[in-house]
Amino acid sequence: MLASLPMYERPELAEAHGEYWALIRSNLAKSGIDAPEKLSVDGLGTTFWTDPELALSQTCGYPYRTCLHDKVALVGTPDYGVAGCPPGYYRSCFVVRRRDSRPDLAAFREACFAFNEIGSQSGFVAAQAEAVKHGFRFQNRIETGAHRVSAVAVANRDADIACLDAVTWRLMQNHDDVANDLKVLTMTEPTPGLPYICALSVDSAAVFSAVAHAINALPEKYQKALTIKGICPLQPRDYLALNRTADMG
Repeated sequence: MLASLPMYERPELAEAHGEYWALIRSNLAKSGIDAPEKLSVDGLGTTFWTDPELALSQTCGYPYRTCLHDKVALVGTPDYGVAGCPPGYYRSCFVVRRRDSRPDLAAFREACFAFNEIGSQSGFVAAQAEAVKHGFRFQNRIETGAHRVSAVAVANRDADIACLDAVTWRLMQNHDDVANDLKVLTMTEPTPGLPYICALSVDSAAVFSAVAHAINALPEKYQKALTIKGICPLQPRDYLALNRTADMG
């Protein structure tokens, strides 16, 4: 079997993720679900997520709703307690240089926009949806491959604005000095967070229970490090109902 929790991996969180996975794996075993001893370090992408041996992974809302929802089972959505969002939801932060005096998003119509990848709900799709409300789409843009790299590009003046998953931004504030050079300009609308998934052949309800019990048993210092509060039983329809106006724009 395969497993990964790739979305919020950082070296500083390796110990916390290891303890979290050990608890999940132990709970899965009690339900008769086999799982690897260690999480995969290559656990990203459609090929991995659609593997029939997938016990657990975390994907992004955009690929889930566009190409995965009928190929995997939705386990549930972890809740990171993002301010201004219902449980299990999240949003993105538009970050700019701390001394940038432009007052609002409309003022960045022609600015260079850094984003992690076009298939990212938090880094690209939500950003374009917010820009559309102001009568434009970001056209002058650079693809960086990662939220943190987008933030560094703004700080280094290689770009003017970036859109970061709020959980990623929170972790950057906790661990990356570059966050001190940036400020939040505005936020996107809340959308369902990054879902946990498993193979269609796996008992997703049992996996949900294993994760829920693992979070409850996780020592407080690790809960705080991962900023995880619980897991919510969001449904496929919660993702599929998202307005696609700005998708891939």
